[in-house]
Amino acid sequence: MSLLQDLEWRYATKKMNGQKVAQEKVDYIIEATRLAPTSSGLQPFKVIQITDADLKAKIQPIAFGQSQIVDASHLLVFAANDSYTEEYLNEVFAFSEKERNLPEGYSNDYKNMLWNNFSQQTKEQHFNHTARQAYIGFGLAIAAAAEQRVDATPMEGFNNEQLDELLGLEKLGLKSVTILALGYRDEENDWNLNLKKVRFGKEDFLINLN
Repeated sequence: MSLLQDLEWRYATKKMNGQKVAQEKVDYIIEATRLAPTSSGLQPFKVIQITDADLKAKIQPIAFGQSQIVDASHLLVFAANDSYTEEYLNEVFAFSEKERNLPEGYSNDYKNMLWNNFSQQTKEQHFNHTARQAYIGFGLAIAAAAEQRVDATPMEGFNNEQLDELLGLEKLGLKSVTILALGYRDEENDWNLNLKKVRFGKEDFLINLN
C-alpha cells in the first residue's frame, strides 16, 4: 500500500467497536510522532497515552460526551509546552551536542539567538508556537495509524482547561492541544463510514506560481 492509498482508506471514525489495538501498532504510531520534525529540533510537546477505562470515562464528559473517547482502545493526548525557557533551550542543545559528539557549547550562538527572540515574546506566543509543533507530530500520527490500518479520530472538541486539570498537566509545564482516539470502526453503526471522502480538487487546492 502507498501512503496515498492509506490516506484514501482513513476517515474520521465516529463510532468505534471497542476492540483493542495491538500495542506494537500503537508504539509504531507514537514512534512516527516522536520522529516528527519540529522547529529548530526543539520538540516542545509530549504525547500522553491513555488506556485506563476509568480515566477515559472521566474524559468523556470533558469531550462533550463523544463515544470514541470510551470506545477507543487508546487515547493519545498531544500536549505542548506552555512556554519556552532558557533552561529548556539549554537542555535541548546540550542533549543534541552530546548525541552528535559535538563540543560542549558548540550550539551556543544559535541557541542564544533563539532565546533572544523567545525572551521578547509572551507566553501566549510561545504556546502558539509549541502547539503548531505538536500538530506536525499529530499529522504524522494520523498517517501512521492509517498505514497500520488502525482507525483514528482527530479530536479538538474538548475543554482544554478541564482536561489539563484532570491530567495534572500544569505541573508538567504542558497544555493540551488535541486528542487522537485509536481503535477500530464499528461498521454497522458508524454513519460516516460509507460516505464519500470529499476534498477540493487539485485545480482548486493548488496555487501554482511557476
